[in-house]
Amino acid sequence: MKKLFSVVLAFLLLFSSSVIAFSAQENDSTTFAVASDLHYNLPREELSGEIDDPVYWYANRRAAMDDESGFIIDEFLKQCAENEDCEFVLIAGDLADHGKTIPLEHEVMAEKLRQFEAQTGKQVYVINGNHDCGLDTATEPEDFVSIYYEFGYAEAIARDDDSLSYAADLNEQYRLIALDSNDPTKSTEDGMDAGRVNWVVEQAKQAQRDGKYPILMMHHNLLDHMPMQRILSRNFIIKNHFTTAATFADCGIQLVFSGHEHCSDAAVFTSALGNRIYDLATTSLTMYPLQYRLVTLSDSAITYDAATVDAIDTDALTAAVNGYSAEQLALMQNGLNDYAKGFLKKGVEYRLALSMTPEKMGLDENAFYYEPIMKLINGLTDLLKMPLYGENSIQSLAKKYQLEIPESDYQNGWDLATELVAAHYAGEESCELDSPEVTILLRMAAVILREDLGAFGDEYFTDAAQTILASQGLDDSSAELQELCRSVFGEVTPAEYFLVALASPILYTFAYDADGVNDNNGTLEPYGEKDLIDHTTNLLESIEKLLMKISKFYSLIMGFLSKIFR
Repeated sequence: MKKLFSVVLAFLLLFSSSVIAFSAQENDSTTFAVASDLHYNLPREELSGEIDDPVYWYANRRAAMDDESGFIIDEFLKQCAENEDCEFVLIAGDLADHGKTIPLEHEVMAEKLRQFEAQTGKQVYVINGNHDCGLDTATEPEDFVSIYYEFGYAEAIARDDDSLSYAADLNEQYRLIALDSNDPTKSTEDGMDAGRVNWVVEQAKQAQRDGKYPILMMHHNLLDHMPMQRILSRNFIIKNHFTTAATFADCGIQLVFSGHEHCSDAAVFTSALGNRIYDLATTSLTMYPLQYRLVTLSDSAITYDAATVDAIDTDALTAAVNGYSAEQLALMQNGLNDYAKGFLKKGVEYRLALSMTPEKMGLDENAFYYEPIMKLINGLTDLLKMPLYGENSIQSLAKKYQLEIPESDYQNGWDLATELVAAHYAGEESCELDSPEVTILLRMAAVILREDLGAFGDEYFTDAAQTILASQGLDDSSAELQELCRSVFGEVTPAEYFLVALASPILYTFAYDADGVNDNNGTLEPYGEKDLIDHTTNLLESIEKLLMKISKFYSLIMGFLSKIFR
């Protein structure tokens, strides 16, 4: 009996230890930081600028905090060092702003990473962005590898002979595939081809043969992070992105980290075989919202959260750069993120004002709709500067045409327009097309239609609207859209239809995010979890989702028409 009892006890102990070991393995997690587009700049000795603003007079058209960039990066690395859960750091390209022409920026950046690794023992993995290197530049691709060899390349178990891509084990469970998505000779375009796609597929399959889950990091976006990104921002997303996303999803890649677009956005794609792939685009670390991601992988879930740099060493900043006022330093110290938002809004206003020319907009002066568009643009430029409310305001001008400007806290049109852009960068855009923000902007444009464009005949606007929609790949739907506008809402003037065709897609881009995936903080299904699903059914569901997205876009436009001009 004692012998039997001993056997049972030993079995129970063995079983309980197995349960404990299994539980420990099940609860074991991997946490790391992801940043992108650090755009390190060598700080200037003295601030200079030309913007008419008492605080942000030195803002630049890229809206990036160039002079403060090194100190923001220092704080980011400090936060990663102090975060006991953070095991390693991924950086998805554009480490240096002038990396192609000023190798010293890379050398300073690499030294920051080198000191971080030496002090913390935490590994950094990088991949190149479009600002970092190129053929026939001061920093050739092999120079990039040499400078950043310690940060991924030294750990590589595989390299692509035709690019700077590599694969490296992050730990016992996960393998990083760092993909060079850049064209080596062009400014912002991707350089993806069949060879690079096939290399990724082979690395993903090899990772699974080795018992690892593959994670992809690349500079360009894999998925759309705003409606019609391929049209409105075509150099920021790879070519043939749906086909490539399906290929990557079907070879076991579930998680992709990208940058380049400078927005915080999460997007998902499901292949016909039922495999989901998530592209988590991370905003530029050194421009509003000064944000990076903290990601945790476990057997039960993938979680991600936004983390923010909200303070820097202003004493070190002023020791390096002259010209900061006491007001500027006080605003930074009270909340660097708020300061960065103001900096971004002024920079965006400066850039957009400079861009409102025929040459910058790519308008053909021989096009039949050139004159009304230029009148609209010139009128909009003047209107954006006007106060929204009070005497001699947009609100008082709109009343002449029985148009109501909703109440808000915005000071003028620029204040409102740049707020929408800032929301796009920060993620979780929530303004529907009939929101007060979008309504104000479109009614401002409607005022211009009545003020400046009354001399143009209806045929100008009808033809112009259809031409614009056709340029966006919607030529098969433009006639249908026009007919639906008439049949559902009665007569909408061609001028107003032209306005919708011109403005709605762009405003929708920066105001509304309805892809169902939280941009900044979310929970996803873990690696290895896949429902058994009928492939035909999933294919039909994928097509249905695409059609629903198109329908949603058009319903938003028609919903806007029903309210904006009633």
